Amino acid sequence: MILGEIKRYLRDGNSLRVSRSIRDTAYQVLKVRERLEVEDEDVTYDKIAKEMNIAVSEVAYALDAISDPVSLYDPVYNKSGDTLLLMDQIFDVKNNDEVWTEKAALYEAMQKLDKREKDILLLRYFEGKTQTEISQEVGISQAQVSRLEKSALKQIRKCIG
Repeated sequence: MILGEIKRYLRDGNSLRVSRSIRDTAYQVLKVRERLEVEDEDVTYDKIAKEMNIAVSEVAYALDAISDPVSLYDPVYNKSGDTLLLMDQIFDVKNNDEVWTEKAALYEAMQKLDKREKDILLLRYFEGKTQTEISQEVGISQAQVSRLEKSALKQIRKCIG
């Protein structure tokens, strides 16, 4: 068993463990792609998937699984001392520093509200309920919900600056 594991480690030589079935699919994809390239210059994932009778996503997943991992700090471009790293090319609009800072500030400001105001804002902006729905749920009038909401938003604006 130990000898088998050593052989597998040396054979695979990859830092990530990819299941045999996925590797087999990937190698079949490579064979089909090679065969199709002889017949046609423009070989796409769609053509390979159709030839193998599998989903296009399976083709992409299999090929991705056998590709070598790259570091985020690998240089993508290097000219006259200006190095551009792979990390510089990746930007997440949804989870950038500004968004994290805003979320932290909002969380901190929300903690300063009393329970009723916090509940109203959560129902209104996180669950998308109307003031009328909130008034029925909380047991106060819609006008009171409106006043509490305005007051809470004013406090949050003051805290965030």
